[in-house]
Amino acid sequence: MQFKVFSRFLEKIEKTQSRLEITQLLADLFNQASPDEVQQAAHLVLGETAPLYEEKKFGLAERLVLKAMISAFSLEPGYAKRKSSALGDLGIFAQEERSKSQSLFGKEEDRGLSQVFTQLVSITERSGNGSQEEKMKTIALLLSEMDPLSCRYLARILVGTLRLGFSAMTILDAYSWMLTGDKQHRATIEKAYNVHPDIGFIGKLLRSKGIKGLSSAEPEVGVPVLMARAERVETPQDIIEKMGECAVEPKYDGFRLQLHYQKKAGVKLYTRSLEDVSHMYPDIVSAAQSELSCTSAILEGEAVGVNPNTKEYLPFQETVQRKRKYDIAAKALEIPLRLFVFELLELNGKSHLNTPYVERRKHLQSIVHAMRDATIVVTTITQTKSAVELEQLFQEYTSEGLEGIIAKKLDGTYQAGARGWNWIKFKRSYSSKINDTLDCVVMGFDYGKGKRTGFGIGAFLVGVYNQQQDRF
Repeated sequence: MQFKVFSRFLEKIEKTQSRLEITQLLADLFNQASPDEVQQAAHLVLGETAPLYEEKKFGLAERLVLKAMISAFSLEPGYAKRKSSALGDLGIFAQEERSKSQSLFGKEEDRGLSQVFTQLVSITERSGNGSQEEKMKTIALLLSEMDPLSCRYLARILVGTLRLGFSAMTILDAYSWMLTGDKQHRATIEKAYNVHPDIGFIGKLLRSKGIKGLSSAEPEVGVPVLMARAERVETPQDIIEKMGECAVEPKYDGFRLQLHYQKKAGVKLYTRSLEDVSHMYPDIVSAAQSELSCTSAILEGEAVGVNPNTKEYLPFQETVQRKRKYDIAAKALEIPLRLFVFELLELNGKSHLNTPYVERRKHLQSIVHAMRDATIVVTTITQTKSAVELEQLFQEYTSEGLEGIIAKKLDGTYQAGARGWNWIKFKRSYSSKINDTLDCVVMGFDYGKGKRTGFGIGAFLVGVYNQQQDRF
């Protein structure tokens, strides 16, 4: 597939507001592409070259992309800055200037989608001294050889303003349409995506092997699984009515992490949003290497800050200070973390997503060393079928500063990426009206870019009232 053909599909998608039409256009695009091209196109329509957890970002300021355009189209810098600023869209600016230069310097090269994708990946991988200049030269060469429409979408992809109005979920719809012209396979495709959330990988499997190819989408160390979520109820009695006898765990007030361990390859930590945060928590990474007894495993848990002197749990407002990119070592000494693990998704190369909860717990307890002052600790559980005992556990845990309780179905499987009744959480706030609004003062705004250029505003800066300081 030529990149210009890909760009024509993007133009059609940009012009429609119909979700069904967008889905059908994406399906047509994928049906015209090879398996490798489906993988590439699926990422590019989302403005990326790889899934979030691989951390392959362009890292480009608009001024550098504009500099590449100045070079590619032989523009006067002052004119380029004024014109691009007035348009508010580097994509439209690139398209217009390429149209002018095309008539002066001849027609474009026929760049293949795979060829362009490879160049874009190379941009994300460049770092260090001179990398920005090399990125600029690569972009300038691509722009100088493309047709005007391709220049529009290439520029938007590079600066993160593609914004075609859909997410990965629409692409999953389109994959089903690609296969059968309807949504009959949507649930199966999403289930595989929840286990292996790489939109390109799933598309390539489907295009090359059909729906049966998804059987190979199993938990893999180094590929985060979309985390399961719990349902909510208003009273402990509601839990018993839904589950009967269940296992009850304390609900810690920290942040959820998915720990991927491989004896030879090391440790990775991922957030709910699939971000790799291994570098932020060296204490947990180090602990995993000494406190786990297995060849490989995928665990889930809640990281909570601990007072290094009293060993008491810290409130979330203090724990969250560990989420940082700088001064990591110093903050780790100030606020050490304890990871309370409660789930096992993979062990020694075998998936445990469909293993009943009680068996997953046994496997989990068998691989975590119960050491004094350990960083990684398996959560305690209490089996009960009494609403009274549930209430007592809730009172006990909240008096210790925890959030509440979470009940789990004894024979329940792990429902990756889904909210289901295999898990039920209970916090006091659920029994009363929850305040889900904030009064804010608008203090500023950013100019709109991409699709938001016409509206004029991209994002608002708002202030929230601080009662102690009497200020926003």
